[in-house]
Amino acid sequence: MRILIAGATSALGHATASALLEAGHHVIAVGSDADRLGLVDASEHFACDLADLDAVEALAEQVGELDGLVHLVGGWRGGGGLPGQTDEDWAWLEARVVGTLRNTTRAFAEAIGRSGAGVIAIISTTGLDRPTAGNANYVALKAAAETWLAAVGHALRATPVRTVVKRVKALVSDADRAAQPEKDFSGSTDVAELAAELAAEFQPSPAA
Repeated sequence: MRILIAGATSALGHATASALLEAGHHVIAVGSDADRLGLVDASEHFACDLADLDAVEALAEQVGELDGLVHLVGGWRGGGGLPGQTDEDWAWLEARVVGTLRNTTRAFAEAIGRSGAGVIAIISTTGLDRPTAGNANYVALKAAAETWLAAVGHALRATPVRTVVKRVKALVSDADRAAQPEKDFSGSTDVAELAAELAAEFQPSPAA
């Protein structure tokens, strides 16, 4: 399968690309930093500003047929209760969490819809179960991202495409553990574990 990873330069992006490649897929790694992107183990690499719809639509023309999209663009800003939920943080998060998802799904949905077993996957947060004032910007936009993905699923309801949401509290990598050996990462999901879950979404079902 031809699978595009949006936001491939994160620790989760690296792990997911490796897991998908190991499973035999053609992996298209996309990110805004060309230098970091080159370090991702993938079949193809494309530097693109995913917050720019024109750039993403041009990328879609280059990529062509596609079976899946794994949207990993994100980041976190927050704290300080409701007064700490600044307009600057909202704009930064909205562009990354929702804007890039809107752009990539609008640009790639048609191609994925033509796939025999398409999948569009995003990462969300368990914080949606219990929103906090200090996390208000972040969880509100994650909720918007989940709702947008549900709408994408509706648009593709006549196709075999599945939409997948993976909710996590926080992510941790071996590099994080090495950098902060004193920190308790209990409750965090290891990027390798989540990458394996994402790769499993692209495996044929037993009934297929």
